[in-house]
Amino acid sequence: MSKAPSQQLNIKSYNSIELFAGAGGLALGLEKAGINHLLLNEIDKYAAKSLKTNRPEWNVICDDIKNIDFTPYQGIDIVTGGFPCQAFSYAGKKRGLEDTRGTLFYEFARALKESNAKVFLAENVRGLLSHDKGETIKTIIATFEELGYHVYEPKLLKAIYHHVPQKRERIFIIGIKKEYQKKAKLEWPTPNKTIFTLKDALKKGALYNCDVPKSNGQSYPQKKKEVLDLVPPGGYWRDLPLDIQKKYMQKSFYLGGGKTGIARRISWDEPCLTLTCSPAQKQTERCHPEETRPFEVREYARIQTFPDDWVFEGSITQQYKQIGNAVPVNLAQSIGKTLITLLDSIS
Repeated sequence: MSKAPSQQLNIKSYNSIELFAGAGGLALGLEKAGINHLLLNEIDKYAAKSLKTNRPEWNVICDDIKNIDFTPYQGIDIVTGGFPCQAFSYAGKKRGLEDTRGTLFYEFARALKESNAKVFLAENVRGLLSHDKGETIKTIIATFEELGYHVYEPKLLKAIYHHVPQKRERIFIIGIKKEYQKKAKLEWPTPNKTIFTLKDALKKGALYNCDVPKSNGQSYPQKKKEVLDLVPPGGYWRDLPLDIQKKYMQKSFYLGGGKTGIARRISWDEPCLTLTCSPAQKQTERCHPEETRPFEVREYARIQTFPDDWVFEGSITQQYKQIGNAVPVNLAQSIGKTLITLLDSIS
């Protein structure tokens, strides 16, 4: 079981709707912080099944978000979710709700409008800030403001500073109804000075009270395995003999740049690089420090700070996808405390 940051004891209980819930990284972290989920929506049947398996009491709706009416939840405390990053039309450059039609962000905004939630949390990849030369984030913020929300400056949080043994970054956007703005106090999570490593993730220690359990996992094709056998812990493709570098990298060899994630073997003494949805795919290798193989499912889950008893449904491919897409649980717990403090300030 993960030894996450201690659970916050708040007097008031706050309720949320979570959209694009995936396999529950964000939802579980917010639950650990003390937030109750009244509705979770996820269109992927395997991820939705994972949610139902782990939390039978959660109200999980496996359906297209377009089919859900959020008006029964009017006045709810929080709407959360990580909508996919998509380009907008900018019809007339009004930058408002109508400009986002046909995108999943529009559905997030619609859920917010119909529920009239006090607070929202939107999370996304770092690239959202530069997407479409910054136009996308401007439209998103303008849309939230049109719906009556004060939007705080988006915050890039590095997971390694929040009890997560992984160099993952996520953008978080928090907004509050303008009527509460004057008395609202937003306190972003304080970065933790302790940095956890891969050893902390997979071995008994400060983060987990036992070694990682054995589980299923993918394997490398033989040719790739022969190459990665030559890479030392903490090393990558530049640590290979020159002739093998050229053969393995092909045209990429001549393009310059670090490409430090390619043919990468993680060392025990560093946080893992950001996990992808497919651990054996070309050019985003995350090789085990001692064995020449990708991380197994339970190892993947630990690097994302899921507890060992959190079940992922579907094929191994589906399980990796669910874990790779998740918000790390401990990072979600940190942001959950921020939401609770914000809601406490307006109560």
